[in-house]
Formats: sequence, C-alpha cells, structure tokens
Amino acid sequence: MQSVDPHNGKNFWKKNSKSVPGRSSPRKDGGPKKQESGDSFQDYQESVNDAWDCGDDEFCVISDVKISNRMVQSAALSVINSHRSGQLGTNTTTIAELHTQIPPALVSAESTETVTTSHSTVNNTHTSTAVISCSERDVAKQDKFLELIASSNINLPELRELSWSGIPPSVRAISWRLLNGYLPANVERREETLKRKREEYWSFVKQYYETRHEDIHQDTFRQIHIDIPRMSPLVPLFQQTIVQEMFERILYIWAIRHPASGYVQGINDLVTPFFVVFLYEVVPKDENLDTYDIELVNEEDRAIVEADSFWCMSKLLDGIQDNYTFAQPGIQTKVQQLRELMKRIDINLHRHLEKHEIDYLQFSFRWFNNLLMRELPLGCTVRLWDTLHSEPNGFSHFVLYVAAAFLKHFSQQLMAQRDFQGLMLLLQNLPTSYWSDSEISLLVAEAFRLKYVFADAPNHLQANKK
Repeated sequence: MQSVDPHNGKNFWKKNSKSVPGRSSPRKDGGPKKQESGDSFQDYQESVNDAWDCGDDEFCVISDVKISNRMVQSAALSVINSHRSGQLGTNTTTIAELHTQIPPALVSAESTETVTTSHSTVNNTHTSTAVISCSERDVAKQDKFLELIASSNINLPELRELSWSGIPPSVRAISWRLLNGYLPANVERREETLKRKREEYWSFVKQYYETRHEDIHQDTFRQIHIDIPRMSPLVPLFQQTIVQEMFERILYIWAIRHPASGYVQGINDLVTPFFVVFLYEVVPKDENLDTYDIELVNEEDRAIVEADSFWCMSKLLDGIQDNYTFAQPGIQTKVQQLRELMKRIDINLHRHLEKHEIDYLQFSFRWFNNLLMRELPLGCTVRLWDTLHSEPNGFSHFVLYVAAAFLKHFSQQLMAQRDFQGLMLLLQNLPTSYWSDSEISLLVAEAFRLKYVFADAPNHLQANKK
C-alpha cells in the first residue's frame, strides 16, 4: 500500500470552527467523519508506521501486549501503551553508542546477547528471528536512503518521510544537510555549494574573529568562553582545547552576524548535535567519540566539520530566532502554549502542578531554550533531531508537542510528589539517563498523536488574555 505523506505543504493548523477541541467531529449518521487523504489517523499510522519499528532502536524484541478494547487499534497507541506498562527494554545512549547501535549491515553475537538479556521472557528462537528481522529491516532502510540520496534531484518530502523514524548513522550527516536546507537537492549543485559556503565561513572567521577582544564585543566573547567548558562537562571530547576553540569561533561569528539577538546562553548547546554528527563522518567507525583525540582528525576535515556545523546551526536558528531576541518572546509563547495544552491532555497533572504553585516557566523555559538537550542523553538528542529535521517547522512547532509528550510521560511520578520541593527536584532532574532510541521513538509517536488530535483546534494554544 502506498503510504501517505503527513509532511505535506498544508498549513500547520487546519481551521475548523465546527470541531470540538480534542475530539473528531461526528457525522449526522453517527459514522466517523471522512477526512481528506493524509489527515486520517489511519493515514498517519501508515505514513509513520516504522516510528516504533526496531530499525534504529537499541532493542528489537517487543513482548506481546494486551490492548484494551477501548483503545484505538493502531500500532502507535499499541506501542505507547506497552511502554507505559513497562514492557519495553531500556538502555543508556551515549555518544559512543552512536557507533554501536545495531549495525545496518550486520548484527553481531553480542547484539543478540543484549536482546536476549533485555527480554528474558522471550525464547532464543524468537529472539534470533527478531534480530535477523531487524537486521534485514536496517539494511533495507539504509538502501532506501542511499538510493534516494544518489538520485539526481532528491525528493525532499520522501526523504522527510523516510527520516521521521530515524536515520541510519552512516547517512545521517548528508541527510541532515539536505533536510536542514544547507545542501541543495540537486546533486550537480552540491559540490559547488559546499565549497562556496565553507570558504565563506572561513572568510567570516578571518574578517571578524580578531575583533573578539575589542571593547564592543569582549562581553559577548567572554560569555561564550565561559559557557563552552560547561557543555557536557563529563565528556572528554568537549573538554579538548581544539574543540572548544572550534565552538568559540562558530558561536562568536554567529553572534556578530546576528546583532538582533547576539549570543544568548543556550545557543551553545545547539551546535553540539551537528558537531557530533559531522565529526562521526570523518572519524574511524570503531573509535569512541567520547574520548577521541580530535588532533587525529586532519586539519581539512576539522575545517569542514566546523563550517558545516556553523551553517546548519544558522539555518536552524533562522526558524526560531525569536527564541533568542530580547526577552525571548518565542520561548515565552511556547511555555504558555505548553500550559494550555497540558490542561487538555492531562488535567490532573496540570491541577497538581498548580496546587503546589509550580509555574511552567520554572522548568519548561530550559526545555525550549535548549530544545530538550539538557533533559536527554546526547545520543537521544541526535535521534530526536532526526524527527525534528523531518517535520515541517519541527524545531519551531512540533517541539511543543514533544515537550507535552515528555511531561506527560512522567505524569505518574510527578503526581506522587507531594510538595513544591519534590516536584521541582524531579522536573529539573527527570530520569532519562537510561533512555535509548526506543524511548525517543515512542516519544515522537505520542507527540505526533497529540498534534493530530489537536490539528483542528488551534485555539487550545492561545494564551489567556487577562
């Protein structure tokens, strides 16, 4: 069956004054309302049906789940429900595991052992079959990417659809460049464009970087210089002098070229996923990125990683720059929208937070300022960005639903807290250190479900006017 692309060019909100927020509009004959192609939940399920596949996830075997008859019979909700009941295995994702998650062309005996250990209730025959199935799916998915990328003029909607459920590490760098809009879809223009943009970045460095100690700019550079060592302080890679100098140049040049916002704390985090993904492209695949000595990367490759990280970060920030202008109005709006959305999807949790005088600004400002990077392991952030890159307005709009799904995921644990201090400690240190691609796949599936449910109800995000 041909899948329907949910990422088409339609408006983000489909205004329908007859719709009731959170509910589908009934037909007079009592039957379900017919929706346009691509708008039904069945179409959504088909278009992202591999969001919960084992393709890029740490674990491949999912135990049988009993689904209540009252639940929608969809793969998305089935997996989400099984996740809530604790039937999925979990694991920690680090930078190193970007190299080691089930290889696209081969699953080793070690991988088989991991799956068997994580799901002791599954017999060896079932486990072995599942792992082989996952390997075949990985190979097929990677082949699809390679075929698409090799085409003379890439079909970007098709690439978005394919990337939504995760991108194989071997093609992630070029896929991000394409989805980001940095790399042209036309293959004949790519080499020339990359050469020109990389040279342009280094011309900016030559033109502006020496001004960092001038009185007008020294405060900006000083703040950048202070913030960079704080990024991932436990990861040796980011404590290397050369790496920190690369980040300093990227952030300083961006700040100088964007005086409306300048440098704001939080922007430094947004360089990290690009840097890691592009560095992975030039580092031997059997090396551990956490501890890799970047001096072993030749100077030309380091220059490419730095320039591409700058341009891709710039492209991302172009879509969310109001998050970082004076008073950061974009983030203020998102915080209020999250509050209004939670009132409709988890009223008990919302009332619990209000009862104990928890303001959404106190915890979710950081979520939107850093795009949830401080709440997740870096490997999980990279996987999340696969989906955010593939969603139209992913970093400016879809991230709201990701944040709502993220908060909703911890609802029971938050409800168990009985005072302000306990709630704030949990909200600022949510237990995600064990998360892997599996949890991110479930998170984005739930986020898409929330977006679908409220697609006809834009008023639920309007800020209260007092």
